[in-house]
Amino acid sequence: MKALVFDIGGTSIKYGRCENGILTDVNETPTDASLGGRHIMDVITGLIENETDYDAIGVSTAGQVNAETGSIIYANSNIPGYTGTEIKKELTGLFDVPVMVENDVNSAAMGEASYGAGKDYDSFLCLTYGTGVGGAIIQEGALFHGSSFSAGEFGGIVTHGTVKLSGADVFDGCYERFASTTALVRSAQKLDASLSNGRRIFERLAEPSVKKLVDNWIDEILLGLSTIIHIFNPPCIVLGGGIMVQPYITEEITRRLPAQIMPSFAHVKILPAQLGNSAGLLGIYHLTEKLVNREKE
Repeated sequence: MKALVFDIGGTSIKYGRCENGILTDVNETPTDASLGGRHIMDVITGLIENETDYDAIGVSTAGQVNAETGSIIYANSNIPGYTGTEIKKELTGLFDVPVMVENDVNSAAMGEASYGAGKDYDSFLCLTYGTGVGGAIIQEGALFHGSSFSAGEFGGIVTHGTVKLSGADVFDGCYERFASTTALVRSAQKLDASLSNGRRIFERLAEPSVKKLVDNWIDEILLGLSTIIHIFNPPCIVLGGGIMVQPYITEEITRRLPAQIMPSFAHVKILPAQLGNSAGLLGIYHLTEKLVNREKE
């Protein structure tokens, strides 16, 4: 099956063609998220209009997604007017091919399940660390969506109860406020304003003050992981996000984790994601292929 695949993020829209799990013609264009949901749809439709010889369209996107209707349940203010956008309905009407739409973290998890770090596991959890903390649940080879397509919001785990109880925002005291890459960079810039991203921080890991800061951040990651391990009892957790290319993180998590969980959970494997920026595109291809096969039955 030949599909056009898109991965809509807050910064860029990645796109390409995929056939039999092989990506070609991969490119990207700025999202310009502040211009809103209508702008994003115009960019997508404009790119598709220039293509021929495809059987289906797959769209991985930021925001909470109703995977049955292919519409955006909720998107925050970073993409104005995106909530309620009926992506599947619009693209199907314009191009008359099957269209699959899924949340970007769910798509990335399915990519890792099909082609990457999770391919040897029927069930596992996937967490991504970036601006926030995203999550997805793979159960017996399929995505677990929950009752309203919003399962896996691991960034909302409460890890600092006092902050939660005294706060006003729903994410005060929650995991992503302390364990995201944003949280690490925020702490690092208090130490040195030049430590403006994860790459710069890890370039200076040999400095005791920087290493201490990173180690404290890894402790925050472990707080959330120990919680979800005790709830889900997974065989494997795949950690994604650009910062997870740093081997020190997964090595330290693996070393420190046994002290924070019951011995009966100690078999859990902590693995870095393998597919990088291709995970969402490959995952939405896999889901689109499944949709096309179902419609043929």
